[in-house]
Amino acid sequence: MFEVHAYAATDATKPLAPFKISRRDVGAHDVHIEILYSGVCHSDLHQAKGDWGNSTFPMVPGHEIVGRVKAVGSAVKKLKVGDYAGVGCMVDSCRECESCKKDLEQYCLVHTSFTYNGTEQDKTTPTQGGYSTDIVVEERFVVKISKKLDLKATAPLLCAGITTYSPLRHWKVGKGQKVGIIGLGGLGHMGVKFAKAMGAHVTMITTSEAKGADAKRLGADAVLVSKDADAMAKEAASFDFLLNTIPVSHDVAPYVALLKLDGTMVLVGALTPIDAFAGGSLMLPRRTIAGSAIGGMAETQEMMDFCAKHNIVSDIEMVDMASINETYERLVKNDVRYRFVIDMATMPKG
Repeated sequence: MFEVHAYAATDATKPLAPFKISRRDVGAHDVHIEILYSGVCHSDLHQAKGDWGNSTFPMVPGHEIVGRVKAVGSAVKKLKVGDYAGVGCMVDSCRECESCKKDLEQYCLVHTSFTYNGTEQDKTTPTQGGYSTDIVVEERFVVKISKKLDLKATAPLLCAGITTYSPLRHWKVGKGQKVGIIGLGGLGHMGVKFAKAMGAHVTMITTSEAKGADAKRLGADAVLVSKDADAMAKEAASFDFLLNTIPVSHDVAPYVALLKLDGTMVLVGALTPIDAFAGGSLMLPRRTIAGSAIGGMAETQEMMDFCAKHNIVSDIEMVDMASINETYERLVKNDVRYRFVIDMATMPKG
């Protein structure tokens, strides 16, 4: 075991503050990463504040981790010292269940070890995340990052990126399809970039006309203002696929009406209950509402390679580690375009 510097929430009522945690020594299959950048996700805020009722303390948040490989175990094959590498929302799974054997570790039927506010496979040892200087993770749960990419802007790909890439790939979004991305935020801006790179005709669906110009800068072909009833009516039954990134409870009925025959809307933002809607709106004309989480490790590596090929990264704002509590206050106000990333070189080490 070795000690590293971190920032932690010690309970839900206190601000994050400097903290020290222990990382395990590098085993045969492990990768030791010197963390250079750590993305800030809304879920970090919710977990640190105990909003979801499952928080355990002390907690070091952060599951959008990128850095440089510092050491590898004797059995590690895909990474070497000096490579750029990333760690996302999970650091282990049972590896034996039906989901894991299909490279769908995010849907592990036994126990997913989340990167923080979780436990290792022993279901006892707490996991601690990326607001720290170093992390040791089993090779299977580390992705290799191309040196072609802006490293700091790749950090949010480990959560916001894979959360949007996975459903677009699973539902085979591509050329000839009309795709709507609902909500222009941390998830939505990545959805636009990915859907466009996959060859779809992309429409940003937003409540704010002011976001239209930025959506087109990101690659959207069109903008649909959902508050404009006439515009929504004109687009009825015209979309093949909708990626719904709205992070709160809302009325899905107006969006369901946009789907054509056999069209699908996938929810990736709302963890809370959605408003009731008429079942008939799905039956006629045979529409589907589905949900999706992050991707498995093979798909996450695929996404990273796709990003390198198409030069896709997140739009970010850099922040210092010591300003994380102010950064959380800005997150509450949605005062970010579109993701915050911590420069870990600013970690206090006193």
